[in-house]
Amino acid sequence: MQILEYSLIGIASGGLYVLAALGFVIIYKASNVFNFAMGEMMMFGAYLFFAMTVQLHFGWPVAVIAALAGSVALAVAIDRVLLQRLIGQPVIVLVMVTLGVGSMIKGASGMIWGPDIVQMPDFLPRKPIFIGDILIPGKLAWGFLAVGVIATAFMLYYRFSRTGVAIRATSSDQITAEGMGINVRWIFSLAWAIAGVLAGASGIVIGALNGITPQLGAVALNVLAVVMLAGMTSVGGVVIAGIFIGWVETLVGAYLGAAWQNFMPYLIVLLVMTVKPTGLFGERQIERI
Repeated sequence: MQILEYSLIGIASGGLYVLAALGFVIIYKASNVFNFAMGEMMMFGAYLFFAMTVQLHFGWPVAVIAALAGSVALAVAIDRVLLQRLIGQPVIVLVMVTLGVGSMIKGASGMIWGPDIVQMPDFLPRKPIFIGDILIPGKLAWGFLAVGVIATAFMLYYRFSRTGVAIRATSSDQITAEGMGINVRWIFSLAWAIAGVLAGASGIVIGALNGITPQLGAVALNVLAVVMLAGMTSVGGVVIAGIFIGWVETLVGAYLGAAWQNFMPYLIVLLVMTVKPTGLFGERQIERI
């Protein structure tokens, strides 16, 4: 019974990684940029929500809309002001830019809100949920439900909308997509805007559970393990990988301790990529020269 309780808690915890992982993937699929500032974008959205609710005393629905709008504005600014000016540059240049942007966001957040942990208002119900004798913390369960709704909405949009088709076409072949009348630069910005929404929502949910500090972006390291395990190009794969990583982390932490919990996801990723370098669900890309 105890292992079942740990498993359910682990699945719910892993689900919290999914939104940020989807943000990684949508940017990479659209523009081939690996966004190392995703963790700081999550943190920024969480701090905006905190500022709107605690410091400016708005209700949480207004705060959610404002925080997501701010996250989108930040993401689009990163793309338009910096990355689109560097189209055609080596990949390492883009990586260093996103790392630098992440450091700037982290430093600015520390100066504005301070280094100490701050708590969000309780907009997620605390009352635990019982499944028979199994107890699941209320905030975790409702956070998992919120993430599930947002992730489902995103995947339906990505799969069936015209813009979703345009993003998939751009990810397959940018030159052909542009020849068919798709504005590729606009698609890049749209992908970053969607990633901003996903990052902001993820930051709000995780911040509601654990509080917010400028170190919140470190959660992206676990998200990175999810993305690498799934494969950089698989939208559905990151959902499965996120839940699996959360499940493994929780069980290993419960039975072997925190030290094992912290490195086990990366050990799994290393073993998988040794056998399948593209990840479990990634696509092998063949370049013709």
